[in-house]
This record gives sequence, C-alpha cells and structure tokens, in this order.
Amino acid sequence: MKPLGSAVQPMERTIETLIRDAPLFAGGEGMIYGPVFGGISNENWRVQATDGRGDWFVKVPGNGTEMFIDRATALEASQKAAAAGLGPRVYDDLADRGVEINDFLPDRRPSTHSDFVDPAMGRSAITAYRRMHALPALGLTKTVFDMIDEHMQQVRDLGAPMYKDGDWLMLNMELAREAMHASGLDLVTSFNDPMPGNFMIGQDGSIMLIDYEYASMNDRCYDLGIWFGEMFFTRERELELIEEYFGEIRRDIVSRVIVHKALADVKWCLWSMVQFKVSRLDFDFHKYGMWKKMRARSIMEHPDWPAHLRRL
Repeated sequence: MKPLGSAVQPMERTIETLIRDAPLFAGGEGMIYGPVFGGISNENWRVQATDGRGDWFVKVPGNGTEMFIDRATALEASQKAAAAGLGPRVYDDLADRGVEINDFLPDRRPSTHSDFVDPAMGRSAITAYRRMHALPALGLTKTVFDMIDEHMQQVRDLGAPMYKDGDWLMLNMELAREAMHASGLDLVTSFNDPMPGNFMIGQDGSIMLIDYEYASMNDRCYDLGIWFGEMFFTRERELELIEEYFGEIRRDIVSRVIVHKALADVKWCLWSMVQFKVSRLDFDFHKYGMWKKMRARSIMEHPDWPAHLRRL
C-alpha cells in the first residue's frame, strides 16, 4: 500500500487523481492505496483510510471497456444487489466517470475453481443465483445474442483479428438464435460474469457476488451455462446443480444450459479479440480467446448439438 504522492506509473497517477477527487475520500487526506490483482478488464485498487474509518474497493474502467459495458446499468445492478444483501455497499462518487466504489470485504475471500467441488459450496452458489434472478428488473435487456452482435461489429470497426473459422461459429450461433427465439427467452436479472474471483465466500460458507458490470436482463439459463463452463464442471455435476436450481432435471432445460454454455464461449472469444486491440493490461487475450473458441467448437461439433437445438 502506498500513500498519495508516491505514484510512479500512469495507472497509479490515475488512481491518485480519483482518490483526491472523490468526496468519499475527503480530498485524499490520510489515504493509502494498492492494486488488487485478478481482473482482466479494468484497473482495480484497494483504498484505505489510515485512521480506520474506511476500506474500499475502487474499479477504474479499463481502456475501451465503454464499448461493451453500460456503467449506469452496472451501478443499478450493484445497488439492487446491495439492497438485497447479495453484494457489498456501493457508492456513487465518481459514477459519472464510470468509476465504481464499493466497501472492501476483508472478511470474505474470492473463490477458486476447487471450492465448487464441495457440494455445499455449489448449493451456496445456486442460492446466490436464485437471489440474483429474483432482483427487480434492470433497465437494460442484453441477451447473449446482443452481446455477440455487439462484439462482431466492434471487431469489424476496430479491424481486430478474426478466427479463420469465424463464419462457421457465426452460422451455428445463428442456428442457436433461431431455435432459442422460437422457444422464447426467460429473461431475469442476470449476473453474466462468473469468474471465480466474483464469488466472495464468507467463513459461514455464504456467497456474495461482486462485479456487476456485465449484468443485464438475460435468459436465466445463460447464467448457469456460463458458470458451468467457467468452473469446468463434469456433466454429472452440472445435472446436480440444474436439479438444485430447478428442483428437477428436464431434457429441455439441460439442452438450454448446454447451448448457452457454447454461446458464452463464442461471446468471450470475440470479446478477447476486441480487448486484444484496445486493452493496456498485461494479459494474453489472443490465447484466452483461442481457448474459448475451441471449447465452443467442442460443443457445437458434438453429434448432440442438433438435438439440443431441437429440444429448446
């Protein structure tokens, strides 16, 4: 942790300026700060008052993130989650600049993939998802198809690299869009970003969710599908969690989750190509995108893919 005035690189100078400008921090008197590692979109910081009056998490928007993040909706979702006890307290200081300030959660730790091997932890996550999906509706409806369309246009506008099999991916995405829209979308307030670090685990095993910048009204099975993919669950584990959420296992629900799992990987492989062009973070977005693309192909190339589309 550093005191104000000790910045030596651009990101540190940016956070020092914000600390001085935020009314919450009273001009920066007695404040120290340090980086919070783990994110791949933004510049994340912990800010503390040396007199013990506060401990905060500050998210500075990453370069180019305004192209696919609606900061007003992120604030709205954060506020609704905080009101429901699902997320930390959020402050609107500097919200007009897209900066997010929350209470830091020192009594909780970010999850890891291995945490969800524990059935009890899986049930806690399902409880958190049920609470998320029951929150009041957000003003923004943005399904996975909207996200994919947005990223495809950004790839074109930026001249970002596109995968050689991009046309094949988009053909299968369109088949899924047609089948999903024919069956009808089950829109709920959705989290949309289940990186392990966004699940904060308490000593009692409860889970709070952080980072609502991708939140929107979306199909509830997208939230489950993207989470299943992010956690590398086995098919058996997925069925257990589907039953925990819905109270039953139906073939149409299973197929709906699997199709959304593939679509989530298409969305994030395109996102990575956008970030490849605009981000200033030290992260291998090309490698990340290739991994997502190949995993999407593994589902779409499977002999069961047409059957999943028919079952929707």
